[in-house]
Amino acid sequence: MSIHSPGPRLYSSIPFKHLGGKGHGGKKPVSANLNLTAMVDMMTMLVVFLLSTFSASGEILMSQKGIELPDGINNKDLERAPIISITQDSIAFKGEPVADPRTIAEDTSLEWKIVELYDRLQIASYEFERQDIPEEQKVALRGMLVLQADKSIEAKVLNRVMKTCYAANYPNIMFAINKKGKE
Repeated sequence: MSIHSPGPRLYSSIPFKHLGGKGHGGKKPVSANLNLTAMVDMMTMLVVFLLSTFSASGEILMSQKGIELPDGINNKDLERAPIISITQDSIAFKGEPVADPRTIAEDTSLEWKIVELYDRLQIASYEFERQDIPEEQKVALRGMLVLQADKSIEAKVLNRVMKTCYAANYPNIMFAINKKGKE
């Protein structure tokens, strides 16, 4: 094989087998089809999930199954705070059931405090004080709770929950509602 100057005839004098060899003109069909259907489906699901979980203020508020929030016009956004959820089946603090609203509604005793909820609130208050948060932020957040209650819950149950919270030094209770436009 003789030495030639490089140029357009380089391929014809040196057979590159990985490029198709002689006689094919070096043109091997290259088609790189990218299947975007799965990626588009995944992105659509992510967008729908994020839109459904973010509230108007941008904070995530996980509503519990079985709660139909009342409608209302709010003038303040919810703060990040521990959540008490009240459904027809249970009263839960941070997702853990602490009492049954049916037994509270049927209770005729003079006891106004829900003992299990009171104990959990005291433990949460102690854990909050031990966190490494600046003191001025602790003062702003101290005693705050978010109450998610089904709109068909009896007033007696709400009253006892709120009295229990107040007794455990949680006087600032914010109610989660479905935001309704001003009329």
